[in-house]
Amino acid sequence: MAQSISIKYRILTRNLFLNRTFPYIECIQRPTEIKCLGTSTNSSLKHDEKYCIELVRSRDYEGFMCSLLLPEAARRSSLALRAFNVELAQVKDSVSQKTIGLMRMQFWKAAVEDIYRDDPPVQPVSVELWKAVRRHTLSRRWLQRIVAEREKDMDDRAYRNLQDLETYAENTQSSLLYLLLETLGVKDLNADHAASHIGKAQGIATCLRATPHHSQKHKVYLPMDVCMKHGVSQEDFIRGSREQNVRDAVYDIASQAHVHLQHARSFRKKVPTAAMPAFLNTVAIEDYLERVRKVDFNVFHQSLQRRNPLLPIRLYIQSWKKAY
Repeated sequence: MAQSISIKYRILTRNLFLNRTFPYIECIQRPTEIKCLGTSTNSSLKHDEKYCIELVRSRDYEGFMCSLLLPEAARRSSLALRAFNVELAQVKDSVSQKTIGLMRMQFWKAAVEDIYRDDPPVQPVSVELWKAVRRHTLSRRWLQRIVAEREKDMDDRAYRNLQDLETYAENTQSSLLYLLLETLGVKDLNADHAASHIGKAQGIATCLRATPHHSQKHKVYLPMDVCMKHGVSQEDFIRGSREQNVRDAVYDIASQAHVHLQHARSFRKKVPTAAMPAFLNTVAIEDYLERVRKVDFNVFHQSLQRRNPLLPIRLYIQSWKKAY
């Protein structure tokens, strides 16, 4: 079965996703040194691009597939932005002490400033992000907002309520979408409104999807107000409870993601066609929400931990339809 999926993936990416993308990059295992930009060679610059591609492919598969379907002029910059987002997102899970995580965040805060001074550190993601900023004149405030929100999230606490989760999603996922719109050359108020709601839906769905992973580490980040409403404790999630009250809490959270998705689609006729590729992630969001509904909102169901092999095809069809 795995071999069959791999073959389908290769055929799909080769024939449908444009031949100049890089879905077959081998994993880069050697550590990346931070050095002076002036000493960079063509080989190292190519390495930077491959590093970002592999990072996104392995850590944000759905984002990777969406990037392959963007216009060629925006594709490389999209991968750089998603690699930047992945680098920040994985800090929280990769450090044992908050102080170390804050030091890494400080590096990225400084890196963003250096990028806009045309003096980025020669770290693969920084270099590719610098190129994207120069190519599309990307807004600094969105990059800064993503870093600031990720840094705040290092406090490692559950969200007090759904509004706090939505704020986090707006400052991270929606900000990423604003930047993707800029790579597509789209400046439109309706597109920004859609990006805001889609980003919130993405953030909420991601929080739900990550619950089994976090529970294994004895951590729960789901909104406390929803859990308290249904009499659900953090211990219920940590032990993977399938009780009805746990499912009811998941239902309420998933429903909020669905509301944002529907709101974004309510004015899609006003959104420019050029903006549609930035919103391909709605396919993955809707796919997860539908799958969790089919298992009666049991967020721990094994089927939710597996990728949908039909997702690449659904993404391509949505791209062809120029809709979201």
